[in-house]
Amino acid sequence: MIIATSIRKSVAITLVGIAMAFATQAFAGLGPVVSQAYEIALTDFLPPATRNGSATFNRCETCEKESVRVTAETRYTVNGRAVRLEDFRKAVAGAHDRDQATVVVLHHLESDTIVSISVSL
Repeated sequence: MIIATSIRKSVAITLVGIAMAFATQAFAGLGPVVSQAYEIALTDFLPPATRNGSATFNRCETCEKESVRVTAETRYTVNGRAVRLEDFRKAVAGAHDRDQATVVVLHHLESDTIVSISVSL
């Protein structure tokens, strides 16, 4: 009987904790995950050819290549500086140590588009 009461209290405390977490998330305006960021080696990345094209990359070493659409609103950054797509493509093409360069792709999951692409050379 004592064990059953302890289990009920533990379950009740857990449920209250979960409810508080959801309430906090709702109060703070935090909804479900809408974007995912991927950190990719430059060797596993192909930049988009046009403003409404696609970037191709491997999310992980064992993942297959995938293409995700970019839009005119996609932002491009090289070494922390905002650039146009054309300048981004030139910087990526001119990179010398492609194994050490890192690309961060921010993928908006609901629209299945890329929000931003940043490269550190």
